[in-house]
Amino acid sequence: MTYLYFRSLKLIYMLLICVVSIAFYGKATAQNIDLRILESINPRYPNSQFWKYDSYSAYVFTGIAMTGPLIYGLASGDDAAKHRAYEIITGIALSTVVMEGLKFSINRTRPGDRYPGLVFQVDPAHGQSFPSGHTSLAFATATELSIQYKKWYVAVPAFLWAGSVGYSRLYLGKHYPSDVLGGAVVGVGGGLASHWINEKLFKHYYSKK
Repeated sequence: MTYLYFRSLKLIYMLLICVVSIAFYGKATAQNIDLRILESINPRYPNSQFWKYDSYSAYVFTGIAMTGPLIYGLASGDDAAKHRAYEIITGIALSTVVMEGLKFSINRTRPGDRYPGLVFQVDPAHGQSFPSGHTSLAFATATELSIQYKKWYVAVPAFLWAGSVGYSRLYLGKHYPSDVLGGAVVGVGGGLASHWINEKLFKHYYSKK
């Protein structure tokens, strides 16, 4: 299993390099497609309350996924719950570090700032655009839940929710499609890396599973 996770991380890393290359160093055609896809999703008045709340849910559900098992585990002495919390916290931390590092090193302008007449935001957001932090958090959480519970009725809703968070960032005009894809890759990579690290740190616990 460790070998498979290591191979998966290599694939995730390669995919992230490809996304960065296409978004910033590819041909103008690829960059135009990025904007055109965003225009087709982002309306002139992006004021849907559903997509606003869905976007915000990246913080709410991620916070619940981290703190819920930790509080329960500490209160009940349930080691399994505590380890689930440790994994999710590690995955979110790794994703956040990579995400913030990419934001400041690449420093991509938000689409609403660069194309104010083409991309519309109901609540203007400034700062770095690539990758999408909301999407990164959502996919890191979905990946961790899928790894931990290994049930389709957990994995499918988790990734559908994460995908909806990514879509909400496009609808609200906050990010380009490549920003969302980059955030998803970072999030999945953070979740996989967290499981691999925790397997190494807590060998005794994982050997009993």
